[in-house]
Amino acid sequence: MKKCLVYIFILLLSFTAKASFILLPMDETTQQNHLKAYGITYWCLSRDYKASWLLNYRGGSFLLPDADEIRKECKIRGVSFEILSDTEEASILNDISSPSQNMESVILEKAPKIAVYTPKGKQPWDDAVTLVLTYAEIPFTPIYDEEVLSDQLLLYDWLHLHHEDFTGQYGKFYSAYKNTPWYIEQKKDAEALAVKLGYPKVSQEKGAVAKKIRDFVIGGGFMFAMCSATDSFDIALSADGVDICEAMFDGDASESNYQSKLNYGNSFAFKNFTLERKPEVYEFSDIDMTSKRRIPMEKDYFSLMEFSAKWDPIPSMLCQNHTQLVKGFMGQTTSFDTDLIKSNVLIMGTCELNGESRYIHGEKGKGMFTFFGGHDPEDFQHQVGDPPTVLDLHPNSPGYRLILNNVLFPAARKKKLKT
Repeated sequence: MKKCLVYIFILLLSFTAKASFILLPMDETTQQNHLKAYGITYWCLSRDYKASWLLNYRGGSFLLPDADEIRKECKIRGVSFEILSDTEEASILNDISSPSQNMESVILEKAPKIAVYTPKGKQPWDDAVTLVLTYAEIPFTPIYDEEVLSDQLLLYDWLHLHHEDFTGQYGKFYSAYKNTPWYIEQKKDAEALAVKLGYPKVSQEKGAVAKKIRDFVIGGGFMFAMCSATDSFDIALSADGVDICEAMFDGDASESNYQSKLNYGNSFAFKNFTLERKPEVYEFSDIDMTSKRRIPMEKDYFSLMEFSAKWDPIPSMLCQNHTQLVKGFMGQTTSFDTDLIKSNVLIMGTCELNGESRYIHGEKGKGMFTFFGGHDPEDFQHQVGDPPTVLDLHPNSPGYRLILNNVLFPAARKKKLKT
C-alpha cells in the first residue's frame, strides 16, 4: 500500500513539474541570438500560438507555449530558450505583477502585416529594416508609390519608410553624384513614374505619397522611419502646395520666400525648422544634427529612456533591450535637434554629449509613428557603395533590436499611453 502511495505521489509530482512554457531570455549573457528571437516570436504568432512580452524581465523576454515544433524552430535558428513548468511560469508572472517591480506582461495577439516602402530592385542590405527582417525571417511585402497611391496600405498594420526623399530632391545627392549613371537613371525613372501616375513633377507625386502615408497613420496604422525618411517626410507634409525644389530637380526655380510658407501644423514630429536652400549641400534642413555634432566614434553612444512598464507599456516595449547604452551610428539624418521636436512627441533615446535626440515616438490620429536617426546600427558611417552588413556577425545588436521592437509592438494588446 505504501509503495502504491509513493508511486502515485511521484506521478502527481511529474504532472506538476511538466514543462508547459518556453522562455526566450533576452538578457545580455543568456541569449545567443537576440534578433532571431523576434523572428521566433513572430513565427509563433503567425501560427496562432499565444505569446507574452515580459517587459523589463531579463531584457524583455518572450514567453511562449511549449510545443515540439517551437523547440525545433529555436534550435534551427540558433535561439536560446529555457523550458518552464507551470509553477515556474506562475512564479515569474507573480513577480512581474508586483507593484514594486517595473515590469509587465503584455499579451501579443497577432502577427502584424508588414509593408516596407522601398523602390523596386533594392537589395535587402540597402536598408537596415529590410536587412534585419530578412535575417530574423519575418515576412514583409515591398511596396512603392503605385501601391501607396492606390490605397493598398489598408492591407497592412505596419509600414517602414525606406531611406527615401519625399521632397523630390533625389536625396540631395546632386553635388556628389549628378554625373554618375545610377543617379541619372534613378532621376529618369522617378520622373517617368510621376508622369505615369498623373503628376507633372516628382515633388508633387512624392508629396501625394506622403499624404497617403499620413492618412494611413491617422487611420490607425503604425509607421517606422529611419535616416532621411524621417525629416524629408515631415518637410514634404509641411511644404504641401509649396515649390521648394530648385531647377536641377524639377526644371524650374523654387517658389520665392518658400520658408515662410511652410505649415508646421502638418508635420508629425518637427516644428520651426529651416530648410537648406543650397542644392549642393547634402542636407534637407537644420532638423538633422550631422553637421553640428563633434562626437568621435569611440564616444558615440545614446541612452534609452526608462519608462514605467505598467503605466506606459508602449514606450517600454519600444525601448526593450539588454543594455540602456546603445552604440551610435550616422546617416544622412543622424539625429534630431531636440529644440525642433514638438512637445507632444516622446523622446526615447538621447546622446548625453550634445543633447541630440536619436529615437522618438508619437501619436497621430488613431495611429503611431517612430523616427530613428541614422542609417545602419552596425555601420558607423555608411557610404554609397559600401558592402552590406553581415548580421551573423551582430546577432545581439542593441540598435537592431530597437528596429525589431517596432516591428513587433503592433502585435500587442494596447493600453493607453500615460506619459
